[in-house]
Amino acid sequence: MLEIDIRHRQGDFRIESAFTTGEGLTALVGPSGSGKTTLANIAAGLTRPEAGHITFSGETWFDSERNIFLSADRRRIGYVFQEGRLFPHMTVRQNLHYARHFRPTRTDEAADARLIDLLGIGHLLDRRPAGLSGGEKSRVAIGRALFSAPALLIMDEPLSALDPARKAEILPHLEYVRDETGIPILYVSHAMEEVARLANRVVSISGGRVVAEGEPGAVLGGARPMPDDMEPATFISARISHHLEGEGLTVANSRAGTLYLRRGAAEPGDWVRVFIAAQDIILGIGEPGNLSALNRLEGSVSSVTERAGSIWVTVDCSGEVVLAQVTRHSAARMRLTKGQPVSLLFKSVSIDTQGLFRRHEARP
Repeated sequence: MLEIDIRHRQGDFRIESAFTTGEGLTALVGPSGSGKTTLANIAAGLTRPEAGHITFSGETWFDSERNIFLSADRRRIGYVFQEGRLFPHMTVRQNLHYARHFRPTRTDEAADARLIDLLGIGHLLDRRPAGLSGGEKSRVAIGRALFSAPALLIMDEPLSALDPARKAEILPHLEYVRDETGIPILYVSHAMEEVARLANRVVSISGGRVVAEGEPGAVLGGARPMPDDMEPATFISARISHHLEGEGLTVANSRAGTLYLRRGAAEPGDWVRVFIAAQDIILGIGEPGNLSALNRLEGSVSSVTERAGSIWVTVDCSGEVVLAQVTRHSAARMRLTKGQPVSLLFKSVSIDTQGLFRRHEARP
């Protein structure tokens, strides 16, 4: 576990943050300029904070009172930057093998071969970075970081330069890294779909301070204030019931009600975390009639608030908090008030199996 409690000034910007990471992937989220990358660099030992302490798995990396500061090379960090930063004059194989120099143990050829297969980069080994696509460069950059056998992997918006298709290509590989290597990951991002799929834990940063930390649904869902460049959304835990063969659909049961999802990799019995964008939900009062939207949940209005010119409505669906976004006109026409019964409708295609939900083994 990584524990950070630091104070640091960078120009006129001051960071005073304390948080912990857990197993799996911890996402560090927040608007641009909130201090995410600075905190990642502090964790990596690339920036020395003014005061505080940092520990990892019981080892002290920084303690201002005892004048302890472990340099980056002594922390066994694998760092994946936004740009990848592959050596252009080296082949993929040479980039990977370069990282072996930083290993604390002898090379395990079989483990390295498994990692290459895990990332799907075996056919790229003799190419140079100039001949790689954006997605391929990202996978190689992740591989190079892992080839150093790090104790902690830090990733600073590694998918920010990729288009949606390339992101969808990389996300399964990041899941495999999270689940198969056992290496804890600190993941900097402001992309909701990435965090929704990958994160086991979320730390939300604003103005250099931690404003919330915990399970993704608790930090990013419902009525909680969000970073300015991340839209609020709903996260619902559900268990796969069965597939509707021939229809391309999967049925899942949740506390909020039955969900119809597009057919994906999850199988009956699996628990999934379903991400539903607030703008994809239609609110209704009374019987909605014959509609194409398969998903219909019932609940009562918990709150109605205004933000950035839109009305945000939180609805209690048997204990699950679901968030919908409507216009002022719609809110006024529907006369939405606290306690009012409503229906929530959304299409199965609104739940993207590639980017917007992930498996998790443990029951929430």
